[in-house]
Amino acid sequence: MGTGTGTGKGNGKGNAGNAVNHPDERGPSVRFGADPDRPDGRRRVVVDAIRPLIDGGAYAVKRVIGDRVRVEADLLADGHDKLAGRLWYRGPNDQSWREAPLSLLPPGPPPAGGDGDTWTGEFVVDALGTWRYTVSAWVDSLESWLWGIERKATAGQDLSLGLRDGAALVLAAADRAPAGPARETLRRLAASMTDSSAAAVGLPVLLPPEIRALMHAYPDRSAETVREPALELTVEPLRARFSNWYELFPRSHATDRPDESPAGHGTLREAEGRLPYIAQMGFDIVYLPPIHPIGRAYRKGPDNSLTAGPDDPGSPWAIGAAEGGHKSVHPQLGTLEDFHHFLRAAQDLGMQVALDIALQASPDHPYVREHPEWFVHRADGSIQYAENPPKKYQDIYPFDFSGPAWQAAWDELRSIFTFWIEQGVTVFRVDNPHTKPLPFWRWCIASIKKRHPEVIFLAEAFTRPKVMYALAKGGFSQSYTYFTWRTSKRELTEYVRSLAQPPVSDFFRPNFWPNTPDILPEHLQFGTRGTFIARAALAATLAPSWGVYGPVFELQEKAARPGAEEYAQNEKYQVRQWRLDSPDNLAPVLERLNRIRREHPALQRLEGTTFHRTDNESLLCYSRADERGADLLLVVVNLDGYNTQGGWIDLDPGVMPMGEGVRYQMHDLMSDARYVWTDARAYVSLDPRVMPAHVFHARRLVRSERTFEYYL
Repeated sequence: MGTGTGTGKGNGKGNAGNAVNHPDERGPSVRFGADPDRPDGRRRVVVDAIRPLIDGGAYAVKRVIGDRVRVEADLLADGHDKLAGRLWYRGPNDQSWREAPLSLLPPGPPPAGGDGDTWTGEFVVDALGTWRYTVSAWVDSLESWLWGIERKATAGQDLSLGLRDGAALVLAAADRAPAGPARETLRRLAASMTDSSAAAVGLPVLLPPEIRALMHAYPDRSAETVREPALELTVEPLRARFSNWYELFPRSHATDRPDESPAGHGTLREAEGRLPYIAQMGFDIVYLPPIHPIGRAYRKGPDNSLTAGPDDPGSPWAIGAAEGGHKSVHPQLGTLEDFHHFLRAAQDLGMQVALDIALQASPDHPYVREHPEWFVHRADGSIQYAENPPKKYQDIYPFDFSGPAWQAAWDELRSIFTFWIEQGVTVFRVDNPHTKPLPFWRWCIASIKKRHPEVIFLAEAFTRPKVMYALAKGGFSQSYTYFTWRTSKRELTEYVRSLAQPPVSDFFRPNFWPNTPDILPEHLQFGTRGTFIARAALAATLAPSWGVYGPVFELQEKAARPGAEEYAQNEKYQVRQWRLDSPDNLAPVLERLNRIRREHPALQRLEGTTFHRTDNESLLCYSRADERGADLLLVVVNLDGYNTQGGWIDLDPGVMPMGEGVRYQMHDLMSDARYVWTDARAYVSLDPRVMPAHVFHARRLVRSERTFEYYL
């Protein structure tokens, strides 16, 4: 990491001769007159390895409202001089920069310790939008003098000349102080230090703590180094990091109609009836697949068959018909006012509605007729439909994001989001964003968030890890993940560890889904009720955001289309009816998991995850602690959906130290049972036919001299 040069701008503190270097908002090329070929030799401090940092500052770090942002930097200089530094930060509504002190980390292992050159500071983000932060540092001449003069005093050396040097530094600090008592106190101190008897009096008398604090209040920052340009930080709503998603096809939730058997295509008004059920389970985001008119050309039939009958509804992702396109509501679902009513009903229950935005068009979309230049044309003049050989999607036309008319196309596609934002939608699930250019998303999301920082974007991108990361860096708030296919103890441990460490954790927010309409993984196809519960418990306790495709999940539907990881009788291609009164419904389990998540801050962040060793490969054990360490949960999951599995857990002493007089009460939040663990080894047995997971709230017990127990 290189260093920035000082800007030479004053901050109004002290006299005009002591210019303080402020972070430069105008970019790295602006140096306020500094000559890059001749650096300012007075600035001896190098600001190195600032953290958090994404790709050298090319992308913004992510946080949510209310977060305490910890910033670290390595401050380096020649010789033995002491250093000082400041953390600079500026929110979207701030008119000027704010400062916080930097402190030298004591030597020791991170995060509490450093290597002797690592400094840290922090600030709280209290507004949505783009923040900026940086670090500045300078040689602390006063502290350097104090260090030297104290060593001389300890060695019994003559202090007369050294005190005169110090007096000059104190007098300079007095000149920087505003007129008043502080300036006068420092001037009197400087005079006393040049007195012939000062050396005999001694430093503790001359410089008591309150005087030292006053001296440090007016440092010489004329040779301050500022790390430029300032780094960006995006602050989003809490649900960008911590959220519970439930996917719902409104057309499959028609109420009983006397004239129809079975009930036909449902409406948004009818689907409202499911909202209390979803809210009762503790989900706070209801995700709707595309609600737009569906094309008729090349419409797919049941199970993605190439031939559709006259009553087959088609795939919601084949967007656009004579009735309208991406800014219209499917007539069979209702009207725009019906959607507004659905939105208000969800909000009244404490939930948000997420809309699926798929940037593609059916052959019947008005865009195809009005703007054929927005699509790719083949040699015969026809428009290229979507393909993933050997699969063909004749009912879908991709947009041409880099064609001759790309600018107009980009503007129109962005306007789809802004249209629905104007209707009150602030959460979007974006379909297959990895098949659209990364620069488009960075531009589109940044321009939307500039006006609407409250908007959340979930990327449905099951693709290569670096592409998924690039989408997150480009602005997506959350991302689908590979959790759906991670099943073994080793796979889950390695995957979560890869997501929980900086720099990945500073920009990539995982959302764990056990299933989706496109994906019925093999372990669910052949799993048991215990398998479904285990996957829900893993998703809900490993990731701060999780979701289920319901109601097929809580009803444990697992019939697959032959030869595919997809549901048979898939809701993507046909209307379904659901009987949620089944005694096997997992709704009570999902409700309990979401309540645990809501009540325990430890599960609302990915950091603080520790995996504990088990002697059984079918048992996965991990803990999660909140930022202050006050909330600690220990989770044990049986990964075998068929058989009871037992084994020994070796608790990590860094998380749960066991010793004489220290025990833990383990309250299983799934069963409400309580146990007391007295040793660093514990035996656990889980029967998947009963409950395949423990979610323990661990509370430390300490025996006092009065022999009663209390909790820490």
